[in-house]
Amino acid sequence: MDACLVDAAAEPGAVPVYAATTATVEETIASLPQPMSQWAQANGFEGKAGSVLACPDASGQIVVALLGLGAPGSEDPFAAGALHKLPRGTYKLHQGFDDLAMSVLAFALSGYRFERYRSEKPAAVQLVMPSDIARPDLAREIEAVRLVRDLVNTPANDLGPAEIADAAQRLAERYDASVSVVEGQALEEGFPMVHAVGKASPRAPLLIDLQWGAPDAPKVTLVGKGVVFDTGGLDIKPPSSMLLMKKDMGGAAHALGLAQLIMDAKLPVRLRVLIPSAENAISGAAFRPGDVLQSRKGLTVEIGNTDAEGRLILADALALADEEAPELLIDFATLTGAARVGLGPELPALFTGDDALAADIAAHAEKMHDPLWRLPLWPGYKSWLRSDIADVNHISSQPLAGAITAALFLQRFVEKAAAWVHLDVYAWSSSDRPGHPKGGDAQTIRALYALLKARYTS
Repeated sequence: MDACLVDAAAEPGAVPVYAATTATVEETIASLPQPMSQWAQANGFEGKAGSVLACPDASGQIVVALLGLGAPGSEDPFAAGALHKLPRGTYKLHQGFDDLAMSVLAFALSGYRFERYRSEKPAAVQLVMPSDIARPDLAREIEAVRLVRDLVNTPANDLGPAEIADAAQRLAERYDASVSVVEGQALEEGFPMVHAVGKASPRAPLLIDLQWGAPDAPKVTLVGKGVVFDTGGLDIKPPSSMLLMKKDMGGAAHALGLAQLIMDAKLPVRLRVLIPSAENAISGAAFRPGDVLQSRKGLTVEIGNTDAEGRLILADALALADEEAPELLIDFATLTGAARVGLGPELPALFTGDDALAADIAAHAEKMHDPLWRLPLWPGYKSWLRSDIADVNHISSQPLAGAITAALFLQRFVEKAAAWVHLDVYAWSSSDRPGHPKGGDAQTIRALYALLKARYTS
Protein backbone atom coordinates (compact mmCIF):
# COMPACT_ATOMS: atom_id res chain seq x y z
CA MET A 1 0.00 0.00 0.00
CA ASP A 2 1.18 3.52 -0.76
CA ALA A 3 2.71 5.32 2.22
CA CYS A 4 0.02 8.01 2.26
CA LEU A 5 -2.76 5.40 2.41
CA VAL A 6 -3.63 3.59 5.64
CA ASP A 7 -5.94 0.65 6.21
CA ALA A 8 -9.39 0.71 7.78
CA ALA A 9 -7.99 0.18 11.28
CA ALA A 10 -7.24 3.93 11.34
CA GLU A 11 -10.81 4.90 10.48
CA PRO A 12 -12.22 5.54 14.00
CA GLY A 13 -9.89 8.48 14.59
CA ALA A 14 -9.86 9.78 11.02
CA VAL A 15 -11.35 13.16 10.07
CA PRO A 16 -14.34 12.81 7.71
CA VAL A 17 -14.12 14.68 4.39
CA TYR A 18 -17.21 16.11 2.71
CA ALA A 19 -16.92 16.86 -1.00
CA ALA A 20 -19.15 19.46 -2.62
CA THR A 21 -19.64 21.08 -5.99
CA THR A 22 -20.59 24.73 -6.33
CA ALA A 23 -24.17 23.52 -6.68
CA THR A 24 -24.24 21.25 -3.62
CA VAL A 25 -22.06 23.30 -1.28
CA GLU A 26 -24.91 24.99 0.60
CA GLU A 27 -26.64 21.68 1.24
CA THR A 28 -23.35 20.08 2.32
CA ILE A 29 -22.53 22.89 4.73
CA ALA A 30 -26.05 22.79 6.17
CA SER A 31 -25.63 19.08 6.93
CA LEU A 32 -22.67 19.76 9.23
CA PRO A 33 -22.97 20.29 12.98
CA GLN A 34 -23.66 23.96 13.66
CA PRO A 35 -20.16 25.03 14.78
CA MET A 36 -18.70 23.44 11.64
CA SER A 37 -21.26 24.97 9.31
CA GLN A 38 -20.72 28.38 10.84
CA TRP A 39 -16.96 28.00 10.37
CA ALA A 40 -17.39 27.03 6.71
CA GLN A 41 -19.69 30.00 6.07
CA ALA A 42 -17.40 32.41 7.91
CA ASN A 43 -14.44 31.24 5.82
CA GLY A 44 -16.34 31.63 2.57
CA PHE A 45 -16.10 28.03 1.40
CA GLU A 46 -17.89 27.91 -1.97
CA GLY A 47 -16.96 24.48 -3.36
CA LYS A 48 -14.50 25.84 -5.92
CA ALA A 49 -12.34 23.20 -7.60
CA GLY A 50 -9.33 22.26 -5.51
CA SER A 51 -10.36 24.27 -2.46
CA VAL A 52 -10.11 22.67 0.98
CA LEU A 53 -11.11 23.76 4.44
CA ALA A 54 -10.32 22.17 7.80
CA CYS A 55 -13.07 22.81 10.37
CA PRO A 56 -12.05 22.73 14.05
CA ASP A 57 -14.18 22.27 17.15
CA ALA A 58 -14.14 24.59 20.15
CA SER A 59 -10.87 23.10 21.36
CA GLY A 60 -9.16 23.70 18.03
CA GLN A 61 -9.09 20.05 16.98
CA ILE A 62 -9.97 19.39 13.33
CA VAL A 63 -13.14 17.32 13.20
CA VAL A 64 -14.39 17.88 9.64
CA ALA A 65 -12.75 18.73 6.31
CA LEU A 66 -14.32 20.09 3.14
CA LEU A 67 -13.20 19.57 -0.45
CA GLY A 68 -14.38 21.65 -3.41
CA LEU A 69 -15.07 19.82 -6.68
CA GLY A 70 -15.96 22.84 -8.81
CA ALA A 71 -18.93 23.42 -11.09
CA PRO A 72 -21.17 20.42 -11.89
CA GLY A 73 -20.17 18.75 -15.13
CA SER A 74 -16.62 20.11 -15.04
CA GLU A 75 -15.32 18.39 -11.93
CA ASP A 76 -11.65 17.45 -11.96
CA PRO A 77 -11.38 13.64 -11.56
CA PHE A 78 -8.16 14.23 -9.62
CA ALA A 79 -9.76 16.77 -7.26
CA ALA A 80 -9.14 14.60 -4.18
CA GLY A 81 -5.44 15.23 -4.65
CA ALA A 82 -6.04 18.67 -3.13
CA LEU A 83 -6.55 16.98 0.25
CA HIS A 84 -2.77 17.10 0.64
CA LYS A 85 -3.19 20.84 1.32
CA LEU A 86 -4.96 20.00 4.60
CA PRO A 87 -3.06 20.05 7.92
CA ARG A 88 -1.15 16.91 8.84
CA GLY A 89 -3.47 14.14 9.97
CA THR A 90 -5.50 11.13 8.86
CA TYR A 91 -8.69 11.65 6.85
CA LYS A 92 -11.45 9.49 5.38
CA LEU A 93 -13.76 9.99 2.43
CA HIS A 94 -17.19 10.48 3.94
CA GLN A 95 -19.71 12.16 1.63
CA GLY A 96 -20.00 13.51 -1.92
CA PHE A 97 -17.49 11.21 -3.66
CA ASP A 98 -19.06 9.49 -6.67
CA ASP A 99 -16.00 7.36 -7.54
CA LEU A 100 -14.16 6.23 -4.43
CA ALA A 101 -11.44 4.42 -6.38
CA MET A 102 -10.66 7.43 -8.54
CA SER A 103 -10.56 9.66 -5.48
CA VAL A 104 -8.10 7.33 -3.73
CA LEU A 105 -5.98 7.13 -6.88
CA ALA A 106 -5.97 10.93 -7.15
CA PHE A 107 -4.94 11.27 -3.52
CA ALA A 108 -2.16 8.69 -3.81
CA LEU A 109 -0.74 10.08 -7.05
CA SER A 110 -0.85 13.62 -5.67
CA GLY A 111 0.99 12.51 -2.56
CA TYR A 112 4.03 11.21 -4.43
CA ARG A 113 7.32 12.82 -3.42
CA PHE A 114 10.77 12.01 -4.78
CA GLU A 115 12.80 12.01 -1.57
CA ARG A 116 15.91 10.00 -2.48
CA TYR A 117 18.21 12.99 -2.00
CA ARG A 118 16.38 14.78 0.83
CA SER A 119 17.67 14.53 4.38
CA GLU A 120 14.38 15.84 5.79
CA LYS A 121 11.06 14.35 4.73
CA PRO A 122 7.96 16.52 5.24
CA ALA A 123 5.07 15.22 7.33
CA ALA A 124 2.38 13.59 5.24
CA VAL A 125 -1.39 13.78 5.08
CA GLN A 126 -2.84 10.26 5.14
CA LEU A 127 -6.09 8.81 3.86
CA VAL A 128 -7.97 5.75 5.03
CA MET A 129 -8.40 3.21 2.24
CA PRO A 130 -12.15 2.56 1.94
CA SER A 131 -12.98 -1.07 2.67
CA ASP A 132 -15.64 -1.24 -0.06
CA ILE A 133 -13.52 0.08 -2.91
CA ALA A 134 -14.29 -1.72 -6.17
CA ARG A 135 -11.12 -1.45 -8.21
CA PRO A 136 -8.71 -4.37 -7.80
CA ASP A 137 -6.08 -2.72 -10.00
CA LEU A 138 -5.79 0.38 -7.82
CA ALA A 139 -2.70 -0.66 -5.86
CA ARG A 140 -0.83 -1.89 -8.93
CA GLU A 141 -1.63 1.31 -10.84
CA ILE A 142 -0.26 3.42 -8.00
CA GLU A 143 2.89 1.30 -7.77
CA ALA A 144 3.52 1.37 -11.52
CA VAL A 145 3.16 5.15 -11.69
CA ARG A 146 5.58 5.45 -8.78
CA LEU A 147 8.12 3.26 -10.61
CA VAL A 148 7.95 5.48 -13.69
CA ARG A 149 8.26 8.67 -11.65
CA ASP A 150 11.18 7.38 -9.59
CA LEU A 151 13.12 6.43 -12.72
CA VAL A 152 12.41 9.69 -14.55
CA ASN A 153 13.25 11.82 -11.50
CA THR A 154 16.59 10.13 -10.88
CA PRO A 155 19.42 12.33 -12.21
CA ALA A 156 21.66 11.02 -14.95
CA ASN A 157 24.71 10.73 -12.70
CA ASP A 158 22.88 7.94 -10.87
CA LEU A 159 20.94 6.49 -13.79
CA GLY A 160 22.90 5.31 -16.80
CA PRO A 161 22.23 2.45 -19.21
CA ALA A 162 23.51 -0.10 -16.69
CA GLU A 163 21.14 1.19 -14.01
CA ILE A 164 18.18 0.92 -16.36
CA ALA A 165 19.25 -2.67 -17.00
CA ASP A 166 19.33 -3.17 -13.21
CA ALA A 167 15.76 -1.86 -12.95
CA ALA A 168 14.67 -4.35 -15.61
CA GLN A 169 16.48 -7.12 -13.78
CA ARG A 170 14.66 -6.31 -10.54
CA LEU A 171 11.34 -6.61 -12.32
CA ALA A 172 12.45 -9.86 -13.90
CA GLU A 173 13.37 -11.35 -10.54
CA ARG A 174 10.08 -10.26 -9.01
CA TYR A 175 7.93 -11.76 -11.77
CA ASP A 176 10.05 -14.68 -12.93
CA ALA A 177 10.93 -13.12 -16.26
CA SER A 178 14.22 -13.36 -18.16
CA VAL A 179 16.52 -10.50 -19.09
CA SER A 180 19.40 -10.40 -21.52
CA VAL A 181 21.63 -7.43 -22.32
CA VAL A 182 23.36 -6.85 -25.65
CA GLU A 183 26.49 -4.73 -25.44
CA GLY A 184 29.96 -4.27 -26.83
CA GLN A 185 30.78 -5.80 -30.19
CA ALA A 186 27.47 -7.67 -30.31
CA LEU A 187 25.63 -4.35 -29.98
CA GLU A 188 27.78 -2.69 -32.66
CA GLU A 189 27.09 -5.54 -35.08
CA GLY A 190 23.43 -6.16 -34.28
CA PHE A 191 22.20 -2.67 -33.37
CA PRO A 192 24.58 -0.28 -35.11
CA MET A 193 22.51 2.86 -34.57
CA VAL A 194 22.21 2.26 -30.81
CA HIS A 195 25.97 1.83 -30.73
CA ALA A 196 26.58 4.97 -32.82
CA VAL A 197 24.45 7.17 -30.55
CA GLY A 198 26.09 5.93 -27.35
CA LYS A 199 29.72 5.38 -28.32
CA ALA A 200 30.86 8.89 -27.31
CA SER A 201 29.94 8.27 -23.68
CA PRO A 202 32.14 6.45 -21.13
CA ARG A 203 28.94 4.63 -20.13
CA ALA A 204 28.46 1.92 -22.71
CA PRO A 205 25.19 1.73 -24.68
CA LEU A 206 22.99 -1.34 -24.22
CA LEU A 207 19.98 -3.15 -25.62
CA ILE A 208 17.87 -4.62 -22.79
CA ASP A 209 15.56 -7.52 -23.65
CA LEU A 210 13.02 -8.71 -21.02
CA GLN A 211 10.70 -11.63 -21.81
CA TRP A 212 7.83 -13.06 -19.77
CA GLY A 213 4.79 -15.26 -20.21
CA ALA A 214 3.86 -18.42 -22.05
CA PRO A 215 5.62 -18.77 -25.41
CA ASP A 216 2.36 -19.62 -27.18
CA ALA A 217 0.40 -16.64 -25.78
CA PRO A 218 -0.38 -13.57 -27.95
CA LYS A 219 2.79 -11.54 -28.43
CA VAL A 220 2.77 -8.03 -26.98
CA THR A 221 6.04 -6.11 -27.33
CA LEU A 222 6.92 -2.82 -25.65
CA VAL A 223 9.83 -0.65 -26.78
CA GLY A 224 11.07 2.29 -24.70
CA LYS A 225 13.55 5.00 -25.60
CA GLY A 226 16.29 4.94 -22.97
CA VAL A 227 18.48 7.98 -23.63
CA VAL A 228 19.75 8.61 -20.11
CA PHE A 229 20.93 12.11 -20.96
CA ASP A 230 20.84 14.06 -24.20
CA THR A 231 23.37 16.82 -24.75
CA GLY A 232 22.24 17.03 -28.36
CA GLY A 233 25.57 15.55 -29.39
CA LEU A 234 27.66 17.66 -31.76
CA ASP A 235 24.47 19.61 -32.54
CA ILE A 236 24.63 20.61 -28.91
CA LYS A 237 21.56 21.89 -27.10
CA PRO A 238 21.54 25.31 -25.40
CA PRO A 239 21.79 25.11 -21.60
CA SER A 240 18.10 25.82 -21.05
CA SER A 241 17.14 22.85 -23.22
CA MET A 242 19.46 20.51 -21.33
CA LEU A 243 17.96 21.11 -17.89
CA LEU A 244 15.32 18.36 -18.20
CA MET A 245 17.33 15.94 -20.30
CA LYS A 246 17.57 13.44 -17.45
CA LYS A 247 13.98 12.61 -18.44
CA ASP A 248 14.95 11.57 -21.97
CA MET A 249 14.78 7.97 -20.78
CA GLY A 250 11.09 8.48 -19.98
CA GLY A 251 10.08 6.06 -22.72
CA ALA A 252 12.09 3.29 -21.07
CA ALA A 253 10.47 4.10 -17.73
CA HIS A 254 7.02 3.91 -19.30
CA ALA A 255 7.76 0.56 -20.92
CA LEU A 256 8.89 -0.84 -17.56
CA GLY A 257 5.88 0.63 -15.76
CA LEU A 258 3.42 -0.92 -18.20
CA ALA A 259 5.36 -4.19 -18.08
CA GLN A 260 4.99 -4.23 -14.30
CA LEU A 261 1.23 -3.75 -14.62
CA ILE A 262 0.99 -6.59 -17.14
CA MET A 263 3.11 -9.03 -15.16
CA ASP A 264 1.59 -8.17 -11.78
CA ALA A 265 -1.89 -8.81 -13.18
CA LYS A 266 -0.69 -12.00 -14.89
CA LEU A 267 -2.27 -11.02 -18.20
CA PRO A 268 -2.22 -13.99 -20.60
CA VAL A 269 0.27 -12.56 -23.08
CA ARG A 270 3.80 -13.25 -24.23
CA LEU A 271 5.43 -10.02 -23.13
CA ARG A 272 8.67 -8.68 -24.54
CA VAL A 273 10.24 -5.39 -23.46
CA LEU A 274 13.06 -3.91 -25.52
CA ILE A 275 14.96 -0.89 -24.23
CA PRO A 276 17.77 0.61 -26.28
CA SER A 277 19.73 2.73 -23.81
CA ALA A 278 22.53 5.19 -24.45
CA GLU A 279 23.90 8.56 -23.43
CA ASN A 280 24.11 11.08 -26.26
CA ALA A 281 27.40 12.60 -25.19
CA ILE A 282 30.16 14.56 -26.92
CA SER A 283 33.69 13.32 -27.55
CA GLY A 284 35.98 12.49 -30.45
CA ALA A 285 33.94 9.32 -30.92
CA ALA A 286 30.61 11.13 -31.36
CA PHE A 287 28.60 10.54 -34.51
CA ARG A 288 28.32 13.55 -36.80
CA PRO A 289 25.78 15.42 -38.91
CA GLY A 290 26.13 14.08 -42.43
CA ASP A 291 27.22 10.61 -41.32
CA VAL A 292 25.46 7.63 -42.88
CA LEU A 293 24.63 4.85 -40.43
CA GLN A 294 23.74 1.27 -41.09
CA SER A 295 20.62 0.08 -39.26
CA ARG A 296 19.61 -3.34 -38.01
CA LYS A 297 16.92 -3.49 -40.69
CA GLY A 298 19.49 -2.91 -43.44
CA LEU A 299 18.34 0.60 -44.35
CA THR A 300 21.04 3.26 -44.50
CA VAL A 301 20.24 6.42 -42.55
CA GLU A 302 21.71 9.85 -43.20
CA ILE A 303 22.14 11.93 -40.04
CA GLY A 304 20.54 15.34 -40.41
CA ASN A 305 20.95 16.39 -36.77
CA THR A 306 22.61 14.56 -33.86
CA ASP A 307 19.97 15.95 -31.50
CA ALA A 308 17.39 13.63 -33.06
CA GLU A 309 19.08 10.55 -31.65
CA GLY A 310 16.08 8.96 -29.96
CA ARG A 311 14.47 7.81 -33.19
CA LEU A 312 17.74 6.15 -34.22
CA ILE A 313 17.95 3.88 -31.21
CA LEU A 314 14.21 3.22 -31.34
CA ALA A 315 14.48 2.21 -35.00
CA ASP A 316 16.97 -0.56 -34.27
CA ALA A 317 14.87 -1.86 -31.37
CA LEU A 318 11.67 -1.69 -33.41
CA ALA A 319 13.35 -3.66 -36.19
CA LEU A 320 14.18 -6.44 -33.70
CA ALA A 321 10.66 -6.38 -32.26
CA ASP A 322 9.15 -6.54 -35.73
CA GLU A 323 11.15 -9.61 -36.72
CA GLU A 324 8.87 -11.89 -34.68
CA ALA A 325 5.67 -10.21 -35.93
CA PRO A 326 4.01 -9.42 -32.58
CA GLU A 327 0.25 -9.06 -32.37
CA LEU A 328 0.72 -5.65 -30.78
CA LEU A 329 3.84 -3.49 -30.79
CA ILE A 330 3.87 -0.34 -28.64
CA ASP A 331 6.73 2.11 -28.32
CA PHE A 332 7.13 4.99 -25.87
CA ALA A 333 9.49 7.91 -26.34
CA THR A 334 10.11 11.45 -25.17
CA LEU A 335 10.71 12.10 -28.82
CA THR A 336 9.83 15.54 -30.17
CA GLY A 337 9.36 19.09 -29.03
CA ALA A 338 6.93 19.37 -31.91
CA ALA A 339 4.44 17.15 -30.07
CA ARG A 340 4.63 19.50 -27.10
CA VAL A 341 4.15 22.56 -29.28
CA GLY A 342 1.09 20.99 -30.86
CA LEU A 343 -0.51 19.32 -27.85
CA GLY A 344 1.21 20.71 -24.76
CA PRO A 345 2.74 18.69 -21.91
CA GLU A 346 -0.47 17.00 -20.72
CA LEU A 347 -1.50 15.34 -24.00
CA PRO A 348 0.82 12.64 -25.35
CA ALA A 349 0.66 12.14 -29.10
CA LEU A 350 -0.63 8.78 -30.35
CA PHE A 351 0.24 7.42 -33.79
CA THR A 352 -1.10 4.23 -35.33
CA GLY A 353 -2.38 3.11 -38.70
CA ASP A 354 -5.12 1.03 -37.07
CA ASP A 355 -8.29 3.12 -36.76
CA ALA A 356 -10.17 0.59 -34.63
CA LEU A 357 -7.25 0.26 -32.23
CA ALA A 358 -6.90 4.04 -31.99
CA ALA A 359 -10.58 4.37 -31.11
CA ASP A 360 -10.29 1.61 -28.50
CA ILE A 361 -7.27 3.25 -26.90
CA ALA A 362 -9.03 6.62 -26.86
CA ALA A 363 -12.05 5.10 -25.13
CA HIS A 364 -9.90 3.56 -22.41
CA ALA A 365 -7.92 6.79 -22.03
CA GLU A 366 -11.14 8.70 -21.39
CA LYS A 367 -12.44 6.10 -18.96
CA MET A 368 -9.16 6.00 -17.02
CA HIS A 369 -8.64 9.79 -17.09
CA ASP A 370 -5.26 9.11 -18.70
CA PRO A 371 -5.43 11.38 -21.76
CA LEU A 372 -3.75 11.21 -25.16
CA TRP A 373 -4.50 12.53 -28.65
CA ARG A 374 -4.15 10.87 -32.01
CA LEU A 375 -2.07 12.53 -34.73
CA PRO A 376 -1.94 11.26 -38.31
CA LEU A 377 0.75 9.21 -40.02
CA TRP A 378 0.30 11.53 -42.99
CA PRO A 379 1.86 9.81 -46.04
CA GLY A 380 2.27 13.08 -47.91
CA TYR A 381 5.17 13.99 -45.63
CA LYS A 382 7.21 10.85 -46.34
CA SER A 383 9.08 12.66 -49.10
CA TRP A 384 10.41 15.11 -46.50
CA LEU A 385 12.64 12.29 -45.20
CA ARG A 386 14.31 11.76 -48.56
CA SER A 387 18.10 11.58 -48.61
CA ASP A 388 20.36 12.26 -51.59
CA ILE A 389 22.93 9.69 -50.50
CA ALA A 390 21.17 7.14 -48.25
CA ASP A 391 17.90 5.23 -48.07
CA VAL A 392 16.38 7.77 -45.69
CA ASN A 393 17.23 10.86 -43.65
CA HIS A 394 16.19 10.63 -40.04
CA ILE A 395 14.94 14.22 -39.85
CA SER A 396 12.64 16.22 -42.07
CA SER A 397 13.77 18.68 -44.70
CA GLN A 398 10.93 20.96 -43.55
CA PRO A 399 10.60 22.80 -40.19
CA LEU A 400 7.01 21.60 -39.84
CA ALA A 401 5.06 18.58 -38.52
CA GLY A 402 8.06 17.30 -36.59
CA ALA A 403 6.16 14.77 -34.49
CA ILE A 404 4.55 13.31 -37.63
CA THR A 405 7.77 13.01 -39.61
CA ALA A 406 9.49 11.38 -36.62
CA ALA A 407 6.69 8.81 -36.48
CA LEU A 408 6.93 8.27 -40.25
CA PHE A 409 10.64 7.56 -39.87
CA LEU A 410 9.92 4.93 -37.21
CA GLN A 411 7.20 3.43 -39.38
CA ARG A 412 9.89 2.50 -41.93
CA PHE A 413 11.18 -0.08 -39.42
CA VAL A 414 7.84 -1.82 -38.73
CA GLU A 415 6.40 -4.13 -41.37
CA LYS A 416 5.39 -7.47 -39.84
CA ALA A 417 3.66 -6.43 -36.59
CA ALA A 418 -0.10 -6.87 -36.80
CA ALA A 419 -0.57 -3.49 -35.06
CA TRP A 420 1.86 -0.77 -34.07
CA VAL A 421 1.35 2.16 -31.70
CA HIS A 422 3.83 4.99 -31.23
CA LEU A 423 3.44 7.29 -28.21
CA ASP A 424 5.33 10.57 -28.05
CA VAL A 425 5.16 11.41 -24.33
CA TYR A 426 6.49 14.29 -22.26
CA ALA A 427 6.94 12.24 -19.04
CA TRP A 428 7.03 15.39 -16.93
CA SER A 429 4.72 17.67 -14.99
CA SER A 430 6.08 21.21 -15.07
CA SER A 431 3.98 22.37 -12.09
CA ASP A 432 1.97 20.86 -9.28
CA ARG A 433 -1.59 20.00 -10.23
CA PRO A 434 -4.04 17.45 -8.78
CA GLY A 435 -2.79 13.92 -9.46
CA HIS A 436 0.40 15.20 -11.03
CA PRO A 437 3.01 16.67 -8.69
CA LYS A 438 5.87 18.57 -10.30
CA GLY A 439 8.51 16.27 -11.76
CA GLY A 440 8.59 12.98 -13.59
CA ASP A 441 5.20 11.59 -14.54
CA ALA A 442 3.60 8.53 -16.10
CA GLN A 443 1.36 9.11 -19.10
CA THR A 444 -0.82 6.62 -21.02
CA ILE A 445 0.25 3.46 -19.15
CA ARG A 446 -2.98 3.17 -17.16
CA ALA A 447 -5.04 3.57 -20.33
CA LEU A 448 -2.96 1.00 -22.20
CA TYR A 449 -3.12 -1.45 -19.31
CA ALA A 450 -6.92 -1.15 -19.32
CA LEU A 451 -6.89 -1.79 -23.07
CA LEU A 452 -4.69 -4.88 -22.73
CA LYS A 453 -6.70 -6.22 -19.84
CA ALA A 454 -9.95 -5.87 -21.79
CA ARG A 455 -8.41 -7.28 -24.93
CA TYR A 456 -6.80 -10.35 -23.46
CA THR A 457 -9.00 -11.33 -20.51
CA SER A 458 -12.51 -10.73 -21.85
